[in-house]
Amino acid sequence: MTSFVHIEYSMQHPGVVRIERTVEALKYVARGVSGSRAIATLLLSAVVSTLLVAANQVMDTWSDGHLLAGWIILWSVAFAGLALLAGPIRMAASSLNAGVKRWFEVQKRAEQDRKLWDLALSDARVMADISRAMMVESKR
Repeated sequence: MTSFVHIEYSMQHPGVVRIERTVEALKYVARGVSGSRAIATLLLSAVVSTLLVAANQVMDTWSDGHLLAGWIILWSVAFAGLALLAGPIRMAASSLNAGVKRWFEVQKRAEQDRKLWDLALSDARVMADISRAMMVESKR
C-alpha cells in the first residue's frame, strides 16, 4: 500500500518578510523628510544642547541648596531655546539647502559645458554650431 504525504511549506521566510516590511517603512519615512527640515532639526538640537551645557556649567558652581532652582532654570533655557530658535534655524537651514542646490546646479552646468567643449574640439560640426550660436547672441 502506498500513501502520499502532502505538507504545505511556506514559500517565504518570516524573517525576510519582516525585513522587507521594515525597509518599506523606512523608505516611507525617508520620503517625508526634506533636506532643509532635517538640517533645521539638526541645527536646532545643536544650539539647544549648547545652551543646556552652558546652563549646566553654571549650575555646577552652585551649592546643593539651589539645585532645584538650577534644574528649573536649565529646563526653562531648553524650552525657551526650542521655542525661540526654531523659526530662525529653519529659515537658515532652508537657505543653506537652497544654496547647496544652486552650487550643485552650477557645477553640473560647468561639467556639461566642459563635455560639450571637449566634443566640439573633436567634431567640427559641433564647433560650427557653437560658433553660429555665439554670433547670433552677439548680434542681439
